Amino acid sequence: MSQSEQIENAEQPALSSEHEQNGLLVNPRAVCNACRRLYRDPKILPCLHTFCSDCIGQLEPFSVSPRCRRDSPADARGQGEQEDRLAVTVTVLCPDCDSEVDIPPSGAQGLSTDHLALDEVFLETLVTDGPLGCDLCGEGVAESRCEVCCVNLCEFCCQAHRRQKRTASHSIQCLEELKSRGRLSRPVLCSLHHGQELRLFCQPCDLPVCLECAATLHRDHRCCPTRDVIDRHGDRIRELVTVCLRPRLERLRDSLQKVEVSQEALQARVDATAKEVREFARGYASAVEAHCLSLLHQLEELRVQRRNQLHLQKAQLQQALLDIGGSVEFAERLLSSGSDAEILSAKGVTLRRLTSLVENSREPHPATVAPDDGSGISFLPRESAGEVEGYPVVGIINSKTMDLSKCTIEGEGLQRAREGQQGHFTLVCRDSAGEQMAQGGDHVLVSIVHKEKKSCTVETSVVDNSDGSYSVSYTPKEPGTYSVWVCVKAQHVKGSPFMLNVKRKFRRHSGTFHCCSFCSSGGSKEARCGCPGTMPGGFKGCGHSHKGHPGKPHWSCCGSTVEQSECLPQSVLTAVSPRGHLRTVEL
Repeated sequence: MSQSEQIENAEQPALSSEHEQNGLLVNPRAVCNACRRLYRDPKILPCLHTFCSDCIGQLEPFSVSPRCRRDSPADARGQGEQEDRLAVTVTVLCPDCDSEVDIPPSGAQGLSTDHLALDEVFLETLVTDGPLGCDLCGEGVAESRCEVCCVNLCEFCCQAHRRQKRTASHSIQCLEELKSRGRLSRPVLCSLHHGQELRLFCQPCDLPVCLECAATLHRDHRCCPTRDVIDRHGDRIRELVTVCLRPRLERLRDSLQKVEVSQEALQARVDATAKEVREFARGYASAVEAHCLSLLHQLEELRVQRRNQLHLQKAQLQQALLDIGGSVEFAERLLSSGSDAEILSAKGVTLRRLTSLVENSREPHPATVAPDDGSGISFLPRESAGEVEGYPVVGIINSKTMDLSKCTIEGEGLQRAREGQQGHFTLVCRDSAGEQMAQGGDHVLVSIVHKEKKSCTVETSVVDNSDGSYSVSYTPKEPGTYSVWVCVKAQHVKGSPFMLNVKRKFRRHSGTFHCCSFCSSGGSKEARCGCPGTMPGGFKGCGHSHKGHPGKPHWSCCGSTVEQSECLPQSVLTAVSPRGHLRTVEL
């Protein structure tokens, strides 16, 4: 910032204070929200909110973390060699959006200057103040303003300013013309070379520079006129705003409106139900009155619970709306009101903020934004409520709503299954108390997808049993591990997605049957079998040690026994013969 701009900013607090004392309205875009005065050296935080540099310096650090920083030519505008040094990064909370933002090691001066805010400050000064005095002679009434020197000039000083060789090329604007236009288009000056306008853009350093910077500090860099690169960088900002954030902003507003309407509906529904409870309770004596108070207390707890859930949802949507809305407004104002140099000057911080919002902001999906309007709350006056003070009373509050965290799944078909065989499990929908829902009708979606082969899906069948339970059946065609999604009303039940292990199916096989020589001979060691098998203890033929059951006719292979005509996919294979013969199997 030039020296004349610093002097001008130093005078702004008195101007702002005078405006407040006179009760005049001040353009809010020219006022810092931290000090409530006209901006003085406005700086842009990473969240795209602007404050005075000294106001930023006075913010309490939220956290301080040392880290190793490497100076780059872009940081020093091309000066010095790169070197590693230990820098301290200070994180503060933005006074507007309460976001955590990092302050550069060089302090607030390392942040981008908000030239649009400077334009608003000067325009506010022109509109609200009376005739301005000449900044050079101090005697005449200012009629013009030098955009390079940032001084107000009377007619005589303006002519002298044009005659001097050093200032003859400066841009001089008429103050009345500036007032009538309602906006300024001031040149952005170089902070290193006095009076030099930022007309070039250094692509390696990614920052605007003046002619002297390009000739000295950036002489080996590729520098282009700002008008040649503004379309490419401006289009990127415009794309993020138009394609990504502007539609999301509208959806956030719609979702917030739904929550606000639901809050009113919830309160109205609770009030109506409370009225029914009171009317019903008037016909009873003290016992019924006690029952009435109990019902109202239960209803109030339910209202508080639902209201808190809606309040949390509203707060989250409001915060997302505030974050995106403020950034979109700043980016649109930058594109519509800023000059090429102003856009390029704030391009870096703007793109980082907009990209962060696109990548990290939560999208309000219709399945997740389902406000509770209290439609599930009703009063059942004919239902028995037990006894109060020894008197039977009727009337209960019905607030059963399905709680996804309480829903259970019964049956082993959710954990294990076998290839080609039908699997089964049952979904039981329950309320917050863990009781099964009395009726069905909910939209239940079950999806089974192979973990490794995403194209391998399993067709499922869901049958509503009309009692709050749903029977699910499926038949996997390939073995492996599957991911099972169980959703009710487009939301996962507790534990979903589940892991399903599908094993290979048993394979029928043929083989050669042999007698078990030991069992068939009644335990004779000399008995022989046609097969070359040998069992422990010197017995010839196929078989096993027969420990615990000698002499009993049976047959096996390698010492294991399984069901008839089935084979396991291990090296140990067995089968059962109806005549007690051994069957050897080759895979």
